[in-house]
Amino acid sequence: MKWYKQSVEESLNKLDSQTTGLTKEERDARLKNNGPNKIEEKEQVQLWRKVAKHFTDLLMIVLIVAALLKFATGEVVEGGIIFLVVIVNGFVGYWQERKAEESLDGLKQMMGQEAVVLNEGQPIKVNSEELVQGDIVILKSGDVIPADLRLIEVHDLTIEESILTGESEAVEKTIETISEDALAGDQLNMAFSGTLVQTGSARGVVIAVGEATEIGKINHALQSIQTQTTPLVKKMHQLNKQIFRGILVLILFLLFFTSFRYGMDWGLLFSASIALIVAMIPEGLPAVLTMILSMGVKKMADENAIIKGMPAVETLGSMTVICSDKTGTLTKNEMTVQELVTEELPLIKEIMNNCQELKTKDEQMIEEIQGNPTELALLKYIAEEKLQLKPVLAKIPFSSSYKYMATMHREDNNHVIFVKGAPEVLLEKAEITNEARHQWEKRGLDLASKGQRVLGFGYKKVASEELTHDLLTGLTFVGLAGIIDPPKESAIQAVQQAQQAGISVKMITGDHKATAQAISEQIGLKHTSKILEGTDIDHMSDEALADAVGQVDVFARTTPDHKLRIVTALQKKEEIVGMTGDGVNDAPALKQADIGIAMGIKGSEVSKQAADMVLADDNFYTIVKAVKEGRRIFDNLQKTINFFLPTALAQGLIVILALLMNRPLPLTPIQILWVNMVTTITLSYALGFEQAGRDTMTRPPRDTKKGILSGYNFFRILYVSLLIMIPAYFLAMRFEGAALQQTILLQSIVLGQAVYMINCREKFDPAINRRFFKNKFLFLSLGILFVLQLGVVFLPLGQQLIGTTSLSLTQQLVILGNALLLFFIVELEKRISKEIFRKKEKTISHYQKD
Repeated sequence: MKWYKQSVEESLNKLDSQTTGLTKEERDARLKNNGPNKIEEKEQVQLWRKVAKHFTDLLMIVLIVAALLKFATGEVVEGGIIFLVVIVNGFVGYWQERKAEESLDGLKQMMGQEAVVLNEGQPIKVNSEELVQGDIVILKSGDVIPADLRLIEVHDLTIEESILTGESEAVEKTIETISEDALAGDQLNMAFSGTLVQTGSARGVVIAVGEATEIGKINHALQSIQTQTTPLVKKMHQLNKQIFRGILVLILFLLFFTSFRYGMDWGLLFSASIALIVAMIPEGLPAVLTMILSMGVKKMADENAIIKGMPAVETLGSMTVICSDKTGTLTKNEMTVQELVTEELPLIKEIMNNCQELKTKDEQMIEEIQGNPTELALLKYIAEEKLQLKPVLAKIPFSSSYKYMATMHREDNNHVIFVKGAPEVLLEKAEITNEARHQWEKRGLDLASKGQRVLGFGYKKVASEELTHDLLTGLTFVGLAGIIDPPKESAIQAVQQAQQAGISVKMITGDHKATAQAISEQIGLKHTSKILEGTDIDHMSDEALADAVGQVDVFARTTPDHKLRIVTALQKKEEIVGMTGDGVNDAPALKQADIGIAMGIKGSEVSKQAADMVLADDNFYTIVKAVKEGRRIFDNLQKTINFFLPTALAQGLIVILALLMNRPLPLTPIQILWVNMVTTITLSYALGFEQAGRDTMTRPPRDTKKGILSGYNFFRILYVSLLIMIPAYFLAMRFEGAALQQTILLQSIVLGQAVYMINCREKFDPAINRRFFKNKFLFLSLGILFVLQLGVVFLPLGQQLIGTTSLSLTQQLVILGNALLLFFIVELEKRISKEIFRKKEKTISHYQKD
């Protein structure tokens, strides 16, 4: 039902109500039949489910099975160590990634707690949950509207509806019927639940409660939206499957090949399979990734970007589109006089200073004055003039019915009337030639075409001491002022940088088309010639909208549903969408987006709770800084994964090689776990501190359809694992004694990992460069690793726990030589690969030009 199209009488009749309200019996019956005025709560996920999901990762399940098999064979210590690793990783994941679903609580707080209704003509106070359709609600200044109302009586009523429309300027309300289709922001005879009465008083009949209200619809949208799986999580699931398949293939190969070749017993194969699982699963990787993401969260917090869920850090780096609200995000949220058209500058400033209601004393500081944004803009424009106020003898307050405001002041022996208002109204009342009127109208249209709100100013000298509407004829028209909420300088810079990084910026606003277009041109959006309004979107199918969103950067007069549809349409085009917002109206779109970004200062609690990131400074430029950090983090995550996997594969290959050669297992599961965990504790963390590369914000967003590992990565993993494994294994086999062989093998792998970690600092560039010496944690990690390995190799306690023995200086030097050989081979390969990729890119670019 479009209640704004119904007259007051029609609304009351359809609701079976009257201006005196309902009887107690009627209210009780309707409350019983229709239920309370409250938002339904979605069933919360149980705690055990939230915890359990962190133990159901594919590789974690494989490790759990390995631990249980160890327990079954009586190897309790080794099984316990594997199981402990799983438990630690699972609980770290739970505590780091949990994200409270609190949006519902925020929406509940938006609804008024109490309401005053008429009960058979008598006002009574009731709990807002007891409101029913047909109730007559009494409103006064400062009230939070408790339900959706069709207004039936208003007295200078203005309502601040920013939580629904995103626009901060209060809307003057009326009871007049609206004949044409109108969006929520244009339904001037309606009052919506959760909005705030700024001035005046009114009465309205309840037309919707609970889930049927505009806030209720937003809640329904929030509850129905599934939480988006971030690109990083998708990639890690894909990587886990690849590792699992690799392990499965190798185990099957061992089972068949070695059994038929050597006739090995199943007990040995069983132990070998577990050793292979423990060797090839990088169990420390989740903890390292969590640490890198945690560091990113902290660094972003220092830059005023508060991240609520760690995977969102990486999502920022893969973002391809930023959908931004206009008011307060791209603009200053502060109406400003942009242009003045007048030949009487001192006089128009005098009118601005006196024809207003906010400033009542000369000593008032402009920073301390609050109220109507338009009057504030005029007062700020003339603040430096230090003009003296004239005593107000009489006043006609502004009203949308006659569209002007007038004040009377004493001047010499007579009186002067200052008037400001709609230019067309003042020009009709002015003594002016037709030619002059046309000139002023043209100037006003020029200002309006730039998205500015246009005010006219005039005056009249009179002898009368009474101020009436009839007296306001024969005005002298003084000039025009164009007022707009201007863009932030930082936003203009941020949009430019985002576009350089291959990120499209789109503006989605509840404001009018002309204003949206003017701001979009000023901040440098690309596609500003065509603008889609909410009514246009209403007439488009989802498919048509998905086709249009790529060629449109500005959307005006939008509702919460429009914003949600736009974000969804972009995601259908496989875009990674960031959405900014501050109002309740933005919450569904924030939750739907891949990365929801709420304003921390002026944002509603609901928008903050629905978002993945909160801007503590409400600055759009902070998003661009966060994007850079997100890209840096992903680069470091990729470096870390590229570091982990060759060493994990090398350990697995050593187990396989030993079985193929019909030799005992070269390393015990405890020794394998030691290698994995000692490098996790030390080396892998260092890569998380690497600085952003020079091309971080000049390259396009990465293709999210591609996995973490490319074909080149697989090539690197394979040959590096062989370079680590083959020299280490054959060096160890030259010596007698299991403990000595295991120690040499263990030391060779750890030292090989140490030098390869340095290789991984740069994908193609030389590892030893200027930035190498800026990463202090790299040297710290190498120092810690050195101390730990000394303890394991030379201290009796370490030897007893891990099963190692001391090494001679010669043995250590040979191991070091193997590690340095690995380093130089990888550096040479990087240089060759860089040239190959460079030639390939030139060839592709050449064909594209042709």
